[in-house]
Amino acid sequence: MAIANENSHSDGNVWSLCRMPFWQVGNTSSSSSTHNLNQMNPNQQHVDGSNQHSSSTVSSVARSLLPTRRRLRLDPPNKLYFPYEPGKQVRSAIRIKNTSKSHVAFKFQTTAPKSCFMRPPGGILAPGEGLIATVFKFVEQPENNEKQVDQKSKVKFKIVSLKVNGGMDYVPELFDEQKDQVAVEQILRVEFLDADRPNAALEKLKRQLAEAEAAMEARKKPLEEPKMVGEGLVIDEWKERRERYLARQQVEGSESA
Repeated sequence: MAIANENSHSDGNVWSLCRMPFWQVGNTSSSSSTHNLNQMNPNQQHVDGSNQHSSSTVSSVARSLLPTRRRLRLDPPNKLYFPYEPGKQVRSAIRIKNTSKSHVAFKFQTTAPKSCFMRPPGGILAPGEGLIATVFKFVEQPENNEKQVDQKSKVKFKIVSLKVNGGMDYVPELFDEQKDQVAVEQILRVEFLDADRPNAALEKLKRQLAEAEAAMEARKKPLEEPKMVGEGLVIDEWKERRERYLARQQVEGSESA
């Protein structure tokens, strides 16, 4: 799946607050102002029109430079760590948490769909909900057959998000139907770790992978069916208490007699 062009969307109303108002000097009447506008040189009108177009262009460029508000928090925030094992399929993990106040759909994209895949490739998270996604990648053998842990990978991953209504099911087509509302959360680069040399990043990766596997096993486990109680074996707690009370009353009555 190729990475699409990144588009930033911001609220144009931010810039409308910076427009300068028209000022009236002294006690000039509205009719006089209208007369002056009507007597404006046509060339001046053309210049003003050009200035408005230029201002609009500058505003659109400035809006594109505004940072996009994030809906998701990622851990790691900007990289995917993989153990460097040439000729093998290795795994990475990333924690994704919805930090917004609405339901958010997310989706993975990659520049190498033939050698990489994600589990899950996308989904919908409720406010405050999170999960750990697992990323699989095949590591190519180096040309000189030497182990190069610092090998730079050109493969990139991208996580995009979309605000959705709660209770709806996830389908990838959501991002095609609402392209204007899709936000690029992060572009993740690949970094290899030496699998034979323990380090903090590798230990953290192992913990996240173990947590992801445990969560997947929990989802696979069928719900325990309620135990069926045969007819005549159902205990009526109220009836049992009443019978004990009556029996106690009989004993107390016989003793008093």
